Amino acid sequence: MPSTKAGQRAVNKYIAKNYDRVNLVFKKDASPTKEEVQAAADAAGESLNGYIVGAVKQRMEREASGEVDE
Repeated sequence: MPSTKAGQRAVNKYIAKNYDRVNLVFKKDASPTKEEVQAAADAAGESLNGYIVGAVKQRMEREASGEVDE
């Protein structure tokens, strides 16, 4: 990570240009919890972000092929 304010501004500018952000909220008393999802991501050898993006992509592919979650 950059150690200067200018460096951090450059990183923030790059991120804003190249990524979309989505806030994800986990209810503390409901499953899955953030900790459960983090543990699943760790077990899969993925980052939390990569795990969630992969899960969303898989669901979108299932729905596009006509599969239905029950």
